[in-house]
Amino acid sequence: MGEEDTKKVEAAAAPEAAPAPLPEAVKDVAEEKAPIPPPAEEKPDDSKALAIVEKVENPPAEKSTGGSTERDAALAKLESEKRLSLIKAWEENEKTKADNKACKKLSSITAWENSKKASVEAELKRKEEELEKKKAEYAEKMKNKIAMLHKAAEEKRAMVEAKRGEELLKAEEVAAKYRATGLAPKKLLGCFGA
Repeated sequence: MGEEDTKKVEAAAAPEAAPAPLPEAVKDVAEEKAPIPPPAEEKPDDSKALAIVEKVENPPAEKSTGGSTERDAALAKLESEKRLSLIKAWEENEKTKADNKACKKLSSITAWENSKKASVEAELKRKEEELEKKKAEYAEKMKNKIAMLHKAAEEKRAMVEAKRGEELLKAEEVAAKYRATGLAPKKLLGCFGA
């Protein structure tokens, strides 16, 4: 056999075994899967994907009769896995979005609660200050009232003392008059006599 015969045999065998495009497709799927981190709970079953890659790269020599159908089945399976991984990535993305949205709403609710608490506490403090001010004003009014009562009582005492002093002077004058005239007071005799 010459070189030409060898090339013809290789060219004839090449269409049946042409698995060369498949590894690139497998690499594309593997590259697409790489940036998507799997969730912590579940670990992807890479053994199935590796088995498919091995089948595509190293097809068994004895099953060369149905190479086209096996290749189509492997491609269909890869497409299915690719679709499932994209769906899983989409699901994780949606879950993350929902978590972020909920966290954002919860933080806004906390901020709202804190601002309302602060305004209520400020109002309470203002009311307490108002009550303290009213209490101080009321206490001052009561002290003023007590001072006015004390002043009125002092005035009444002074008037009573003045009247007593006047009455004592009057009694002394009348007593002096009676002594001078020698007469006894009539009112007093009426009380003591009879």
